[in-house]
Amino acid sequence: MKARVVTTDDLEIATEAFGEPADPPVLLIMGAMASMLWWPEEFCEALAARGRHVIRYDNRDTGLSSTYEPGNPSYSFDDMAGDAIRVLDGYAISSAHLVGMSMGGMIAQMAALEHPERVATVTAISTSPVGVDTSSLPGFTEAYKEHSAAGEKVDWTNKAEVIDFVVKDTRMIAGTAHPYDEARARQLVERDAARARNFLNAANHFMLKGGKSWEGRLRAMTAPLLVIHGTADPLFPVEHGAALAAEVPGARLVAIEGGGHELHRSDWDEIIETITEHTGRQ
Repeated sequence: MKARVVTTDDLEIATEAFGEPADPPVLLIMGAMASMLWWPEEFCEALAARGRHVIRYDNRDTGLSSTYEPGNPSYSFDDMAGDAIRVLDGYAISSAHLVGMSMGGMIAQMAALEHPERVATVTAISTSPVGVDTSSLPGFTEAYKEHSAAGEKVDWTNKAEVIDFVVKDTRMIAGTAHPYDEARARQLVERDAARARNFLNAANHFMLKGGKSWEGRLRAMTAPLLVIHGTADPLFPVEHGAALAAEVPGARLVAIEGGGHELHRSDWDEIIETITEHTGRQ
């Protein structure tokens, strides 16, 4: 693994790369409030071992990337889609396979629509379609709604309280197929908090706004699309993944039975195998 900071103007994006640069590049984009650590190092190494040059990075306001005024982020979702391309520029990569999780899946969709010549394929995990009316689709489970509402009582300036809330969040978004490992989850969250420039700034992601209109644009996506979605996702129920796959011609949906809004270690083999096959498309 090799670390690199991609710098453009006044923006710093922390990245790490795995595997051989001569292999097909795969850019991993994580979701809201999550740094690159939420793509586990072992996951990245396993994907790289399948003949891929894997790059993960910290979104703005996470990890070691640039941070902004708490409660007043001066960037948009569109800017974050542009960050994916900035990372590719930093590695002198003309085109890459994008793999996005949750909000990262939406970022990948926007990047593919805005920069089709830079995106070879898209893999969208546990996400929802951009520019599509999803009001008729199932929303958060009642249990997750209660958990989310409890977030209003959290002191978001208190790191210990935020860590406890995020750990509980990992339990609430877990699937039904595998036992939940709280010790492993807490270890990840505490490591993320200790590493970050300002762990509490990640809450800025909930205040972001879009810029351009993406309404109706998904049908024009030219990059082959793979959708991976857990059937027990309590945040974006699997119907969101199905709607995304239905919106893009030729897209494929792979359902992870009992999977939640997570990259559970027990599902890695299936996920990595599916991504490897998809990114082999030219």
